[in-house]
Amino acid sequence: MERQRIRPAKTSDVPALKAVTDAAYRPYVARIGRAPQSMEADHAANVAAGKVFVADEPGTGPAELAGLVGAVVVQAYADHLFLDSVAVHPDAHGRGVGRRLLRFVDARARALGLPEVRLYTHATMWENQMIYPRYGYEVVERRTDGPYDRVHYRKRLLRRVS
Repeated sequence: MERQRIRPAKTSDVPALKAVTDAAYRPYVARIGRAPQSMEADHAANVAAGKVFVADEPGTGPAELAGLVGAVVVQAYADHLFLDSVAVHPDAHGRGVGRRLLRFVDARARALGLPEVRLYTHATMWENQMIYPRYGYEVVERRTDGPYDRVHYRKRLLRRVS
């Protein structure tokens, strides 16, 4: 949708960011047996640190979302961009929000000169395990991190020739 835009999150986005994240991850609570880590994140700190980018569609959705339909949380490291969280509000499913956010992450990594994007998902989030390979991610390993059984992925980015 052309009405969607992706922009850095602002402090005023924090309540809507939490609402979008909670709605996106709520279905997984029962499968995992606890809240996914993204639901427990310090959204205000992540926004203040410049790690959060949001997809919004002004004038759409419930008032408490203020047009926010999705978000990504990323962290740059020396050799990769880590995609900590991607969340799309269930009311926005099927509108290309997730695809646009993942493309944004690739573009962000390239703009920062990073050769790959890394992420992980909980092993019980089987939907993600079907989606990420379609966007060029490959499984690197599966391991337990504390209470979480995670599947780790990476996507190597092609360098653009000028």
